Amino acid sequence: MATLILVRHGRSTANTAGLLAGWTPGVALDEHGAGQAAALPGRLDGIPLAAVVSSPLQRCRETLAPLLAARPDLPLHTDERIGECHYGDWSGRKLSELADEPLMKIVQQHPSAAAFPGGESMRAMQARAVDAVREWDARIEEEHGSGAAFLMCSHGDIIKSLVADALGMHLDLFQRIHVDPCSVTAIRYTPTRPFLLRLGDTGDLAPLIPRPVASADSETEGGGNAVVGGGAGAA
Repeated sequence: MATLILVRHGRSTANTAGLLAGWTPGVALDEHGAGQAAALPGRLDGIPLAAVVSSPLQRCRETLAPLLAARPDLPLHTDERIGECHYGDWSGRKLSELADEPLMKIVQQHPSAAAFPGGESMRAMQARAVDAVREWDARIEEEHGSGAAFLMCSHGDIIKSLVADALGMHLDLFQRIHVDPCSVTAIRYTPTRPFLLRLGDTGDLAPLIPRPVASADSETEGGGNAVVGGGAGAA
């Protein structure tokens, strides 16, 4: 019954420029995103983390830097499977230009059928991310016991696809989910089902401090186009 704390990277230079970054190198946090990252250690204060797993991309590593500086003994791992969707030929292009591409209608309305030219399908994106989360969840529980919490820093479409999986939603519905930059989404996995504890939370995270296993065992928590890649969030 590990708890996964998913952090979307802070606002990036691509977010503010309206670009679909994908795996384009050199995409850093902008000034606002750096401030979001600096606030992350305080928001997570009191939540014991067994490990941190990061997308290999620069914007995620920069988001985690203040947290790792505040907790120098916290193990850091990198997993490409929670890296951004491979948008292929769409990478680095303006979202305003991509809006007129015929494929965008599929991405919005039928993402399970969408495959990016020169990149990957959205089904493959979700499958690799879910595999990564399930494997890390089992590893953390085995090494640290029931009730452990671990953090993953990833990307908007990845996190949305993981939430859809946790809720038993078809991928075609995942564009109804939204997560802002540096927001926290939390999922607790159990032998019978996952529980979505937080979605896109930008506020107080103290309630996520793990409770005794006994009380956790009894819990029963339960228009427009989506911005591909996750968007820049509120100013």
